[in-house]
Amino acid sequence: MKNELDKVDKRILDELQKQGRLSNVELSKRVHLSPSPCLDRVKRLEKEGYIKHYSAVLDHQKLGYDMVAYVTVTLDKTTHNSFKQFKEDIILVNEVIECDMVAGGFDYLLKLLIKNMKHYRNTLGVISEISSVSQTHTYMVIEKIKENADIQIL
Repeated sequence: MKNELDKVDKRILDELQKQGRLSNVELSKRVHLSPSPCLDRVKRLEKEGYIKHYSAVLDHQKLGYDMVAYVTVTLDKTTHNSFKQFKEDIILVNEVIECDMVAGGFDYLLKLLIKNMKHYRNTLGVISEISSVSQTHTYMVIEKIKENADIQIL
């Protein structure tokens, strides 16, 4: 069972999501704790799953991925096996950087990171060939207005 988060835990999480490479000494200063108890709290937050992992945010355009697209996917049947098979297949498509099963007018919402239109066409072909996929609709991103992965910690 997870412990309740106190104000210090919340401040630690807030600081780490803003800058995950903070040294423990700097983090402890920011949250007004000595280094040893601060490190103990971070380890507990990791163990309890509040901190899933640490990573770097990369600039996809500098890496040659100039296009972002959202693709809706509708399956021809909505059985346990078709959902399971789609999940197993879509995980293998590297261009899909997010995949969510949704409720509403379609079954999945995919976010693709692609280099150009040829790359998009090839990727869409791979997605369309997945068994049970009956329909896709694509929405190309023209301009990113807001991007923020930080969670508001109450």
